[in-house]
Amino acid sequence: MSETSARGRDGGASGRRRGRPPRTESAGTRDRILGAAREEFSERGYEKTSVRGIAKAAGVDSALVHHYFGTKEQVFEAAIAVAFAPALAEPNALTEGPLDGVGERMTRFIFGIWENPTTRTPLLAIVRSAVNNDTAAAVFRRLIAGQVLRRVAAQVNLPDPELRAELAAAQLVGVAMMRYVIKLEPLASADPEQIIARVAPVVQHHLTAT
Repeated sequence: MSETSARGRDGGASGRRRGRPPRTESAGTRDRILGAAREEFSERGYEKTSVRGIAKAAGVDSALVHHYFGTKEQVFEAAIAVAFAPALAEPNALTEGPLDGVGERMTRFIFGIWENPTTRTPLLAIVRSAVNNDTAAAVFRRLIAGQVLRRVAAQVNLPDPELRAELAAAQLVGVAMMRYVIKLEPLASADPEQIIARVAPVVQHHLTAT
């Protein structure tokens, strides 16, 4: 039997390329890698997180991380996207209802993501990383622009809808930074409904004031 044939039947027995997961690889491995990535990015930020560190935290070889996701940027974006998928897949939260209520809908949508522990951790990771890293900032822009601002702007039948939506988002991001990242009191401990009641009219003004 030739060496090539033997390899096809044992050792590298499946004949798979190096770094490619075996067919028996658990379906949960990918999720485990994403979970580890979210924790690493949240704790260390984008710059200090490495694919090797993510692999170690997930208990896999770094080649497996590359196989599933590619570069560190792609791992980062995948980890964020998966965390936000349930919230962002719910279009009614932003698109259904009259124009005079779009400010409150947008405010509730954003604060609903921040108040949910499942989405807060990856959001903290992306915000902290976006402040000082262009790659992370680009992911943040794609997430906000593609999933939130376009939906809102599409409802605003007034001049400069994209600019209006961006100004509204800037208002919300600023409040979120003060509450969840900087944790400035009494804002950090205030009831979410109280914040929504005060911020939503300002967001509405940005979106629909003439």
